[in-house]
Amino acid sequence: MNKIRLPKKFNNSHITFFAIAVILFWLKSYVAYRIEFNLGIDNNLQKFLLLINPLSSALFFLGLALLFKKHTKLVMIIIDFLLSFLLYANITYYRFFNDFITVPVLLQTKTNAGQLGDSALSLMHPLDVLYFADFFILIALALTVFKHISVTNRKPFKIVLLFAITTFLFNLGLAEKDRPQLLTRSFDRNYLVKYLGAYNFTIYDVIQNIKSSSQRALADSSDITDVENYRKANYAEPNPKYFGKAKGMNVIFISMESLQNFIINYKLPDGQEVTPFLNSLTHDKNTFYFNNFYHQTGQGKTSDAEFLMENSLYPMAQGAVFVNKAQNTYQATPAILKGKGYTSAVFHGNYKTFWNRNVIYKAFGYDQFFDAEYYNMTEENTKNYGLKDKPFFKESIPLLKSLKQPFYTKFITLSNHFPFAMDPGDTDFPAGDYGDTVVNQYFQSAHYMDQALEQFFNDLKASGLYDHTVIVMYGDHYGISENHNDAMAQVLGVDEITPAINAKLQRVPLFIHVPGVKGGIQSQVGGEVDVRPTVLHLLGIDTKDYMEFGSDLLSKQHRNWALFRNGDFVTSDVIQVKDKCYAAKTEELLEDPQPCKEISDNVNTELQMSDEVVYKDLLRFYKPEGYTPINPNDYDYLGPNAKATEKNN
Repeated sequence: MNKIRLPKKFNNSHITFFAIAVILFWLKSYVAYRIEFNLGIDNNLQKFLLLINPLSSALFFLGLALLFKKHTKLVMIIIDFLLSFLLYANITYYRFFNDFITVPVLLQTKTNAGQLGDSALSLMHPLDVLYFADFFILIALALTVFKHISVTNRKPFKIVLLFAITTFLFNLGLAEKDRPQLLTRSFDRNYLVKYLGAYNFTIYDVIQNIKSSSQRALADSSDITDVENYRKANYAEPNPKYFGKAKGMNVIFISMESLQNFIINYKLPDGQEVTPFLNSLTHDKNTFYFNNFYHQTGQGKTSDAEFLMENSLYPMAQGAVFVNKAQNTYQATPAILKGKGYTSAVFHGNYKTFWNRNVIYKAFGYDQFFDAEYYNMTEENTKNYGLKDKPFFKESIPLLKSLKQPFYTKFITLSNHFPFAMDPGDTDFPAGDYGDTVVNQYFQSAHYMDQALEQFFNDLKASGLYDHTVIVMYGDHYGISENHNDAMAQVLGVDEITPAINAKLQRVPLFIHVPGVKGGIQSQVGGEVDVRPTVLHLLGIDTKDYMEFGSDLLSKQHRNWALFRNGDFVTSDVIQVKDKCYAAKTEELLEDPQPCKEISDNVNTELQMSDEVVYKDLLRFYKPEGYTPINPNDYDYLGPNAKATEKNN
């Protein structure tokens, strides 16, 4: 059948189709920004920027279809679908993490494929199909109104490209006016999406990852000098009252999945304690309980918390060190203690490839990795991401007792994970009643974890290990995101969750049990980066020569502030959130931001210094006095029938 040729004046009908595609996609993106993302729009300029920022991306990407001599409409529809898929992926990701997908996150998804199903499905809603409405409309138009179109003119692409570039530069210029150094001070992805849009952010992210790879290649030994000087100038001397008080003792770290500090000593309306065992530890004579302690994780969440704890370095702004920088040189706690005669091991009821742990644990110097292959992974014993906490701890005791002492170990719990649903029979503790399923289930899940921890402590006592073992328990990251603020306001008994209150909700519990040492409640401000020097000083190991950014929580020189990966921070006096300064006690916005400025400069410097170390892999150029470097290639995790051994032995 011959193609129908329209009169010449209608020969640009493909431009009409293109214009419809751009307008539909533009409007859809804008609606999604307003409905799904909490971007902190403060003024009319930001409202305008949010409106126009999807336009340049729509023009550029959809305009690429105009380069094709054949199947222009088909290519345009495919591009629209891919962009729509990216938008929707960001929407579902944001619903839990309050963050945007980056290229490293996509690599993590590949690494962790097949283990995220329950959480992902719980974030999807039936009406989400509307985010693909323009895709279906374009298909319908292509099959009807624009079915018989012959395209001969390809010049419009140059015009569209020029218009796209002009629109982007106009957008960027206005953004820089409202937020100077937007692209250089990119600690917060929220800013980038608010000012430039999700699609332009993705392009920026790709460029940043290429830049990161080149940074390592171009780095040399001289780059460590500034970091070393900064470290020495900010070192907190150990407190002689506690230094070496745990020398030679075993060490057990326990990562308490998604446990936030508000749950400690919290009672339901009927008077039931949610975490009675952890509550009892707040008054234990040999336990330090830090009630003003903050998680500092980024996109790597649990893995970031591990990285902070064992390296006293900050995680990456985008992606996760465990995936993107696993080949770096590290001087992690297991490697440091190896030189002091310690055996090290990780216990985790999931498979060793999850979060690339089987690779990076070798770089940290772990001797053994007891993963899912060592446990009874029955359907009854597992949920979400692996083994439930009670069977996990119970089955770990024989493995722990098999280790040569002194040992340094880490246990990673899994049960208290979003969306916090419990299997029948796992708990009889009541759910909350706050009008939000996720929040309601959190109380049951946290109570189950609390019971599992009490069981583990009892087993440690029965095994004879308890009396000469330091036990460090920490909440790895938040469990309930800002998307549940209405329910959380009821939980906390406040009218609304303000930015300052939300910052305080990033507190996670930290317990350090030290046999024979008088503990107590500690209210100084600190973060996960501070734990390593605190523990090593208790063990009698001075960290002054190590390249770390933590400040000993028990030191008289402790700096008493904690920063977040996006550049916000908390001190005992002020809180900074998105460049706004709040009083820490009253949580009220301060008209004068000056009290936050000096600390803000220090925070940005510290993040920059840590990023230098991580992105450039600078520890390969640095050897502390008395430290023996380890070779990750000397280790292999062989499974339940063989130990991880040094290959050259």
